[in-house]
Amino acid sequence: MAKALMFQGTGSDVGKSLMVAGLARAYANRGLCVRPFKPQNMSNNAAIAADGGEIGRAQHLQAMAARARPSIHMNPVLLKPQTDIGAQVIVRGQVRGAANARQYQHMKADLLAEVLDSYAMNAAGADLILVEGAGSPAEINLPGTDIANMGFAAAANVPVVLVADIDRGGVIAALVGTHAVIDDAARARVKGYIINKFRGDITLFDSGLTEITARTGWAALGIAPFFPDAVHLPAEDAVALDKPVINSGGAIRIAVPKLSRIANFDDLDPLNAEPDVEVQLIAAGQTIPGDMDLILLPGSKATIADLAFLRQQGWDIDILAHHRRGGKILGICGGYQMLGKTISDPDGIEGAVRQADGLGLLDIDTVLGPEKSLGERIGIHRESGEALQGYEIHLGRSEGPDRARPFLTIDGVADGARSAAGRVEGCYLHGLLRADGFRHAYLAGLRERLRSGVEFDALVDKTLDDLAAHLETHLNLDRMFEMAHAA
Repeated sequence: MAKALMFQGTGSDVGKSLMVAGLARAYANRGLCVRPFKPQNMSNNAAIAADGGEIGRAQHLQAMAARARPSIHMNPVLLKPQTDIGAQVIVRGQVRGAANARQYQHMKADLLAEVLDSYAMNAAGADLILVEGAGSPAEINLPGTDIANMGFAAAANVPVVLVADIDRGGVIAALVGTHAVIDDAARARVKGYIINKFRGDITLFDSGLTEITARTGWAALGIAPFFPDAVHLPAEDAVALDKPVINSGGAIRIAVPKLSRIANFDDLDPLNAEPDVEVQLIAAGQTIPGDMDLILLPGSKATIADLAFLRQQGWDIDILAHHRRGGKILGICGGYQMLGKTISDPDGIEGAVRQADGLGLLDIDTVLGPEKSLGERIGIHRESGEALQGYEIHLGRSEGPDRARPFLTIDGVADGARSAAGRVEGCYLHGLLRADGFRHAYLAGLRERLRSGVEFDALVDKTLDDLAAHLETHLNLDRMFEMAHAA
């Protein structure tokens, strides 16, 4: 039977996702059959599993780290925020409906059985299951059945390791405070803790470990120093986009408006890996600089609402000015829809607004419908002939005269659109920039360049190996494996 260990955090964004990814690769490198699992995830950064449905991008990465086939059973519940109070609920890869925060609290009890069933299916044939929690077990104010942290751990009888982020400060209080507010059964379920993202001399925190262990009784499993190469790995959610980015000074400058419901923003990761490319994420209240080589409109979980948000920031004026100056514009998925003439939502899937005027830079009209297009795709860039592959996760169809000038060919069918002058382009395909040949050809069309030699997928795989070695050096993996219970 598989052994299992769950990693919960003292808060959000403490590094649980990358911790599980690194440990998955480390234990896989030891010859174990490892599988990741996250009962409930909240993220608009999604991926397509090998069995056809949506899962969190972090679980897709963790599966890659474990050298396992990504499955919908690795993340049975995915919440994709559409508004400040509501989210699309995806169960086992398929849309189950939408709910606000209070409604979802009542849904969770019914979802627990499906979560446990997926957990059992995921564990079949594995040596070790690494489970990731969500948020913090200290959120004792939340009503209803917990399926993300201690509720799941108790139902599946899985021991817990807490991960705390020292980079944000207050790490002793975070761990000791968690111990103080959770109940006796949860305290007993926690077997140890990890201090994550340490900078500087680790020995300076020896007394901190002594104090935490004395106050909690939990075992110190190590201190993981800050791992800067994590920038090469996709982030779980848009919290990562709030962190300051040091501009690279690259010759090719790309502006990306940070939409309020930005989705699948790991499309930007291959661009960030290029040494001669500078990606500027434009935050609310900022203007888009006038000297950009490209404006890239990313995906969105709520296209009509984000189109209104874009206009509120004045970015529509900046984009149109960029176009008048002869600049290039690329839209992916929701960004592609925004570039068209209109977006219609006759069934009110995204909200109360049933139609909005787009930016009018592509002669297409989009109609949103209840059926979601999901799946991995293989294609060709029409202009360069370069092969690429990616995935689609979207509602709606886009049609119009500019579709007669397709941007791509997907599975043998014309896809996407280009303006008559060829300076505005768009498609529904996420992940297309991971293809090294296409990425070089597209960037060379913006500004003459030598091929950088960046092989993005190989870079991600090497980073996972480096992360695994980093954790092997600084954490007690043998002790953690001993702590794991049979699933």
